Amino acid sequence: MYVYNENDQKIIEERVTQFRSQTDRYLAGELAEDEFLPLRLQNGLYIQRLAPMLRIAVPYGLLNSKQFRKLAHIARTYDKGYCHITTRQNIQFNWPQLEEVPDILGELAEVQMHAVQTSGNCIRNTTTDQFAGVAQDEHEDPRPWCEIIRQWSTFHPEFAFLPRKFKIAVCGTQGDRAAIQVHDIGLQIVKNDDGEVGFKVLVGGGLGRTPVIGSVIREFLPKEHLLTYLDAILRVYNRHGNRANKYKARIKILVRAWTPEVFAHEVESEWDYIKDTPSILTDEEINRVKGFFTAPDYQSLDDGEADIELKQRSDENIAFGKWLQRNITAHRVPGYAAVTLSLKPTGVAPGDVTDVQLDVIADLADQYSYGEIRATHNQNLVLADVKKSDLFELWQKAKAGGFATPNIGTLTDMICCPGGDFCSLANAKSIPIAEALQRKFDDMDYVYDLGDLSLNISGCMNACGHHHVGNIGILGVDKKGDEFYQVQLGGSSDSDATLGNVLGPSFGRDEMPEVIEKILDIYVENRNGDELFIDTYRRIGLTPFKESVYAKDH
Repeated sequence: MYVYNENDQKIIEERVTQFRSQTDRYLAGELAEDEFLPLRLQNGLYIQRLAPMLRIAVPYGLLNSKQFRKLAHIARTYDKGYCHITTRQNIQFNWPQLEEVPDILGELAEVQMHAVQTSGNCIRNTTTDQFAGVAQDEHEDPRPWCEIIRQWSTFHPEFAFLPRKFKIAVCGTQGDRAAIQVHDIGLQIVKNDDGEVGFKVLVGGGLGRTPVIGSVIREFLPKEHLLTYLDAILRVYNRHGNRANKYKARIKILVRAWTPEVFAHEVESEWDYIKDTPSILTDEEINRVKGFFTAPDYQSLDDGEADIELKQRSDENIAFGKWLQRNITAHRVPGYAAVTLSLKPTGVAPGDVTDVQLDVIADLADQYSYGEIRATHNQNLVLADVKKSDLFELWQKAKAGGFATPNIGTLTDMICCPGGDFCSLANAKSIPIAEALQRKFDDMDYVYDLGDLSLNISGCMNACGHHHVGNIGILGVDKKGDEFYQVQLGGSSDSDATLGNVLGPSFGRDEMPEVIEKILDIYVENRNGDELFIDTYRRIGLTPFKESVYAKDH
């Protein structure tokens, strides 16, 4: 992973000193609320419903065990003993005291972490596939390219006050595990006919009030021009984005208004002016950054022998077998596997992890995965480099720690925003809906029979829970002060990304488990063999689900 140099460390430490002074002045009444607002947002600090919320940057989701232990320390020292994994692979603390936030940032700086640009109208955390660098289907590791984007975008003076927040995702595979089609800019690493590495560039995706699937504006961008082309896109957006209305300020609105073809033409025209500037990436610079992402010291292992042993273990222990099926991902190196630690046990807010668990996971990372942990945009954690021979022992320890629920990719592995329990923007609570569904569908045999199925919950139209691209999406809405929930079906964030369709009128909180049960019943009745929910929906359409849910006996 990337390691700070002396200049990096100095910049972050100076930023902490600066914000400490700003916070002291605000608490002393020397800075007005409207003056302090942009300063705290630039340091990841929100004022939520009940307390401040501090969002910590985790570039492309990558952490080491030392950083994890620091997060555990902060959780128990400055917060209420836990933190939250977000859909941008970041970490949130929901209960810090305002006067202690500079102290938290100071502690983070000790382990090369910060909260810079996790809020505000700037380029946010660049995200990628949680299996980057170890995936079998990868063209090239996207993490060095994410790091190049991070270094280019952090403190970029021209893009510090964009019309609206801006999000970039990168994937290195033909399939899409980074949801690049619903980002302001999505980058897919591809190879041309000559075998040269470059990028397919998508622009104008996003969720929120106006969900849009991004459009391809360039099929192949030479790798050396990554930053010059991003510069061109951001300059066009910065110049023409709507600053008068924040609800129409995202780049997706501009792309739709102009059409993707016109927007692409404007970008290409801008690029002509700047493509031959010093921002061109040299092989030396690309290799410098790639040098931080070298493979660990893998051992030469007998993959076949490891598989035989795992088969024997799983035959002897059904629970372990289920965990292998759901929580283990194939690795590019024989004898190794990537392990997803589920943060979705029943009764726990999806994505929450305690200080004790953080320490345990740090220990497991040191013992089994070269001291590295990854946060996923599905609100789980990954140990990416585990020997297959260690999986049974790791599973036992993960189970004791409470993060071995064998549900990855299933109905109960749901994405859920903090909702009205915390967020001042939310129209309704999200976490109680998640828990009600977890308790309703506690028969894991039934859940496994349903197969891969994404269920996403957002407490408001800002769509932090990505409800638009869940196979089943749930949106909290307000009706004259009461909380209701709208259901959408047919969304997907995969390579064939689609936006869900609204089922019909919204429902009360107590109705939601029954509503979801009826939707699943229609799926089971109509699927062909092992057909997935999304495929059945696309084949039969919305009407059968709607007729069942809104039948007169409902």
